Amino acid sequence: MYFEFDSYSIPEQYRNVVEMHSGYLRSNSQQRIRIEGHADARGGSEYNLALGQRRSEAVSRMMSLLGVNASQVEAISFGKERPRAMGNTEADYAENRRADIVYQQ
Repeated sequence: MYFEFDSYSIPEQYRNVVEMHSGYLRSNSQQRIRIEGHADARGGSEYNLALGQRRSEAVSRMMSLLGVNASQVEAISFGKERPRAMGNTEADYAENRRADIVYQQ
């Protein structure tokens, strides 16, 4: 899911994605995920690591409120260190402001 600039509020259009993953996790209590928070290239490394962490924790918190066991979820941040888009346009920045849900094996 993608976030607005300098925000960690989950946009309304992605809430159904979180609900869908949460339903699956509730039904599969052995499944573990890692939520990886990311930021765009603007701002310092420390700030972006903290922002990415707040993004991943926002998704984790919503899942918890939807009944997912906290032991199934790990929230981490990569800040601006793992961009999906390499350019410096607003479209590139928007692509990098995200939280990825990664299922663990």
